[in-house]
Amino acid sequence: MKCLILAAGKGSRLKEVGEPKPLVRLLGLTLIERVILTVKRCGIEEFYVVLGYRGDEVKRFLSDFSKKQNVKIHFIFNDEWDKENGVSVLKAKDVLNNDKFLLCMCDHIFSDSVAKKALESNIDNGQVALCVDFRTKNPFIPNPEEATKVLVEDGKIKDIGKNIPFYNAYDTGVFVCSPVIFKAIEESIENHNDTTLSGAIKVLADKGMVLAVDAGDNAFWMDIDDYNAYKKAEAFLIENLTKKDTDGPVSKYINRPLSIKITKYLLDTQLSPNKISFFSFLISLAASFFFFLGKYAYLLLGGILAQASSIIDGCDGEIARLKLQSSKFGAWFDAVLDRYSDAFLLFGLTMYAYNPAKSFIILFTGFMAIIGSFVNSYMADKYDQFMLKELINSRSKPMRIGRDIRVIIIFLGAILNQAFAALLFIALLMNIENIRRIMLLYEYQEKRA
Repeated sequence: MKCLILAAGKGSRLKEVGEPKPLVRLLGLTLIERVILTVKRCGIEEFYVVLGYRGDEVKRFLSDFSKKQNVKIHFIFNDEWDKENGVSVLKAKDVLNNDKFLLCMCDHIFSDSVAKKALESNIDNGQVALCVDFRTKNPFIPNPEEATKVLVEDGKIKDIGKNIPFYNAYDTGVFVCSPVIFKAIEESIENHNDTTLSGAIKVLADKGMVLAVDAGDNAFWMDIDDYNAYKKAEAFLIENLTKKDTDGPVSKYINRPLSIKITKYLLDTQLSPNKISFFSFLISLAASFFFFLGKYAYLLLGGILAQASSIIDGCDGEIARLKLQSSKFGAWFDAVLDRYSDAFLLFGLTMYAYNPAKSFIILFTGFMAIIGSFVNSYMADKYDQFMLKELINSRSKPMRIGRDIRVIIIFLGAILNQAFAALLFIALLMNIENIRRIMLLYEYQEKRA
């Protein structure tokens, strides 16, 4: 399936943020980049973009973007861009008159789950599907009076508009259309002098031809039509970074608030998440090198660098999520570097404690700290999946013990000049936690057997 994106309007209410509207930047990406990358995650790689106001500028930007992202982008120019959005859809009639297509607005951002729900609608050639939000108290809608409202009955849209008397859902701006939409726009213009897309949907709704698709209770979407909406979207996307279910207590309450501040400064740079992962790893290497030097001043500096590395290590994932650059390779690459970092840090700390005393107990404790940490990380994915799926409704969720706690212990041990105590604490904590996880998962399996 192809995707049609409307990007012709002037967006005068967003002027204080920037213009043209499709190129307004929101946390490192332009609005139209967000739409294209979100839709691309649903498997669509061919796009038709309707341009108008400052269209040549938008075209140049998207031409470069298409090469970087390996997507096909075709451009349609609307010389009547000052009219309503139905005219922009109609300009695509000649190229999309034989296909079903996804229809999006360049100033509506949404999670990929919204687009996936729309794509699952399975309409026939005489229908249109609109993804709707039944949460009439949706906090993501900063100006409810400006939102397009819909009345849904028996799975079909009965009425649509900003000022309809009765409604039970909002229009998310994500449609799946068949070519019938073009005839509906023409009919709306001819019979009602209405050039809006909503006017065409109303024409089809009167004939029972518009399916309503529930976006879901956890769906995210926003119409970025003014400064207030822009700031609300920015705040939500940042706040959403703090809701990662697998964050441990140190990550949640110390690292994450600091890493988000750093991430905000990095968003408009060309630094990729993988480069940030590698930079964090280099800081860990530097920390372990200072541990090997064997003096308290170097131990202190190494501890500070270790904690700094742990904080920066959160930035790669934050940037990946905010700029829609998440990948399986990136997550794997970050995990591999984290294991190397753990090994170097703990070995460096072990040698710092061992050199003055030359005690086998110190070497053994360091070995157990490294082994316990590696097994703890090895078990993490399966344990996290279990926690999310099986214990999600549990009132008492155990504290997640992982890398963030290990590094803060190293940091505190360095400050207090208690390298061996830090190693011993990590060795005991990690291995006891590993045993606890095994017992928990075993008990769960026995109950299901």
